[in-house]
Amino acid sequence: MRNNITPLVYVITMLANNPFLIYGYKSPELFCDRQSETQSLIAALKNGRNVTLMSPRRMGKTGLIYNTFHSLKESHPEVKCFYMDIFSTNNLQEFTQLFAQTILGQLDTLSEKLLGRMTDFFKSFRPVISTDPLSGVPTVTLTSMFSAPDVTLKEIFAYIRESGRECIIAIDEFQQITEYPEKGTEALLRSFIQFVPNIRFIFSGSKRHIMSDMFSLPNRPFYQSSQKMDLDSIPCEVYYSFAQSHLEKKGVAIEKDTFAFLYGLLYGHTWYIQRTLNKIYEVGEGKISREDIMSCILSIVKEEEYTYQKQYNMLTINQRNLLKAVALEGSVKEVNGKNFLRAHNLGATSSVNRALSSLTDNEFILDTPRGYQVYDRFMAYWLIRL
Repeated sequence: MRNNITPLVYVITMLANNPFLIYGYKSPELFCDRQSETQSLIAALKNGRNVTLMSPRRMGKTGLIYNTFHSLKESHPEVKCFYMDIFSTNNLQEFTQLFAQTILGQLDTLSEKLLGRMTDFFKSFRPVISTDPLSGVPTVTLTSMFSAPDVTLKEIFAYIRESGRECIIAIDEFQQITEYPEKGTEALLRSFIQFVPNIRFIFSGSKRHIMSDMFSLPNRPFYQSSQKMDLDSIPCEVYYSFAQSHLEKKGVAIEKDTFAFLYGLLYGHTWYIQRTLNKIYEVGEGKISREDIMSCILSIVKEEEYTYQKQYNMLTINQRNLLKAVALEGSVKEVNGKNFLRAHNLGATSSVNRALSSLTDNEFILDTPRGYQVYDRFMAYWLIRL
């Protein structure tokens, strides 16, 4: 009998089979733990507090935000939740355009009445209701008439305030606004945010020192304007229970000490553990050994070899030497320590410090409470094998 499933649906079904997601969010069942963090976020938002969420990239901030949104939609369906990642924006105008595209048309049922209402609000661009040709869903597209982004931002915040709808807006990689060429962007956003009582914000960022300064220094506009939350590694035992429960459904077994070995290799970094478990689920059979784990990790490293080589070639000699030395050590408390410098022939302290500053700024090396580590855990194993 001929299969009636279209190729596209078949591919999507196949892609959904692996429970260890490495991109996006699907459901609480496929999201590991973060129960206390989710409840802390919900409690803060329900009680009128904005939240500053900080952690290194790939630790699970975005998943936590979507898990929080999922819980809120079930318990408070009237609340509108929005997520926007501003990492790719380069200036205030691009931020404003993304903000408008995220919000507009989502607070009311799309209609001609809404179109007229929005047109009354916005003078900086013309919102136009159209139909998505693939899905048939009405959407709002924007005909740009930008002259001043600050004027448009004022219009958007006024539109949200006048809607009367309770909104939660998550802005990911929020530290990006400090890179905008326009002076006073922080103060401008703060001036709008503080006068819209029906919005709560989640300010999420991966550069902890920049985010911390933005919300902790008295001379910064966002000083003490939010509850701060640091996202750390998921505890090993909790992650083991999650991994075991999904692997055993496929007939794959992993013992606690074997999972602890995996967890330790990747320093508890969520995405890298998830990526490895995804590979184990794909190829694993029977009882998983430490050798199986290393085989999966090295398979992933091989897939990324071209990318790592290209990134490595762009570094200076001093940066390459320091990066490889940190990879070999795993974690380094004192980069300027005599034993470390001599063991890896790194030369003068001044050149090492310059290399370290560049590597941390460009997120090749991560400064953690345990010491300096190669940010990309898989790249670390590629470096070790050079």
